[in-house]
Amino acid sequence: MDSAIAPAIIQRRKRKMILWIILAVAGLITLLWIFRQSLSSSIKRTEIITARVEKGNVDNTITATGEVQPEFEEVITSPINAVIKSVLIDAGSPVKSGQSVLELDKAFTEIELAKLKFQLELKENNIARLKLQLDKSFYDLQANDSIKQLRINSLQAAVQDAKRLFKAGGGTREEVEQAELDLKIAQLEKRQLENEIRNKQMTMRTDMRDSELSAQIQRKDLDELERKLQQANIVASRDGVITWVNKNIGSQIGVGASLVKVADLASYRVVGSISDAFAEQVKTGMPVIARINDSLLRGTVANIHPTIQNNIMSFDVQLDNRSSKLLRPNMKLDIFLVTATSNGVLRVANGAAFKGTAVQDIFVVQGNKAVRRTVHLGLSNFDYVELKDQVTPGEVIITTDMSQYKHLQEITLKD
Repeated sequence: MDSAIAPAIIQRRKRKMILWIILAVAGLITLLWIFRQSLSSSIKRTEIITARVEKGNVDNTITATGEVQPEFEEVITSPINAVIKSVLIDAGSPVKSGQSVLELDKAFTEIELAKLKFQLELKENNIARLKLQLDKSFYDLQANDSIKQLRINSLQAAVQDAKRLFKAGGGTREEVEQAELDLKIAQLEKRQLENEIRNKQMTMRTDMRDSELSAQIQRKDLDELERKLQQANIVASRDGVITWVNKNIGSQIGVGASLVKVADLASYRVVGSISDAFAEQVKTGMPVIARINDSLLRGTVANIHPTIQNNIMSFDVQLDNRSSKLLRPNMKLDIFLVTATSNGVLRVANGAAFKGTAVQDIFVVQGNKAVRRTVHLGLSNFDYVELKDQVTPGEVIITTDMSQYKHLQEITLKD
C-alpha cells in the first residue's frame, strides 16, 4: 500500500508553486513594460502639433451660440382680414421706401366700409328727426304753459269780481270760495306743466347727447376702417431688402398676420443663447468675441432678455463692426463671453494636450527630444492657454494629446 504524503511536504510544494506563479507574472509584466517602452519612447514629428510660447493677452471665456440678425427689421402685418392677391417683390430683392411689395384683395373690407357709411348716414338722419320731434314737443309744452298762464290771469280777474260783488251784496261767499279754488287749481296745473317742461329739456339734452355720442363712435369706426384700408396697400416704409414674404397667394389671412419682412442690411446685431446655468456670469456690458470661420468680431452684451425658455437664456450683442462683410442674416456662429483677462502673460496655442486642470504635464521640444515638464495653467479660451511657470518665450510646446506618454520623462522625435 502507498503511504500518505506528509502535510509539511504538501505545504512546501504549494509554496513553491505559488512562488513560480509570482515569478512568471512579474516576468511577464517586465517584458510588457520593456516592450511598451521600446514602442512608445519615440514619435514621428508628423504625428504631433506644436506651438511656440509667446507673450500676449489671454481672455477667459464661456461659450455660447449666436444668430446674426439685421439691426433694423420691419415686420409688415395685415391690418384687415383679406386674401393675398399677388406678390410684387420676392425675398432677397432690394426695395425702396414707398414701393409696393404685396397686394391684398380688399373687396370684403370695402363692402364693410360702405355698410358703415350707410349706417352713419342713417344715424345722422335719426338725430335730425329726433331733434325735430324734441323741438316740436318742447314748443307744444311751452304753448300749453302760455295757455295756463292766460287761464290763471282770467281766474284771478274772476276772483276779484266775485269779491266786489260779495261786498256790494250781489254775490255769495260760496261764489268767492269757488273762484279762489279754481285759481289755485290752475296755478298748480301751471307749476306741474313747468316741471314737465324742465324734465323734458333735460331728457332732450340727454337723448341728443346719446345720439351724438353714438354717431361719433360710428364715425371713429369708419375713420379707423378707412385708415386700415389705406394701410392694406402693403408698401415698404424705408429702403432695405426683402428678407421674407408670404407667398401663399389666394390664402385667407387675418388681422395681424405677418406678410413681409424688410431689413436694413447695412448693420447687424447678434442674438446669443446660453444655458441658464451661466446666468449669474452674464452681465450687461461684458466683452464678447464672435467667431466666423477663422475671423473674429468683438462686441459687448447690450441687453439680457428677462425670460428663460427651455433652460436657455438669451441676450443681445452689439458688435463693434456692425457692418462687417462677413455677416449674413440668420447666420449661426459661436460666440464667447469674456469673464476675465490676463495681459502680457506667457501663452501658447490651445490644443488637445490641455485638459482644463490647474496643474498639468506638458512636453517641451528640445532638439530631437521632447522633455516632460509640470506647469501651472492660468486663464484659457478657444485660442490660447496661459502658462504661469516652467517655460520661457520662444520655447516650443507639443499641443497634441500626449496622455499615452505621461509615464515618460522624455520622448525621441523622429523625422
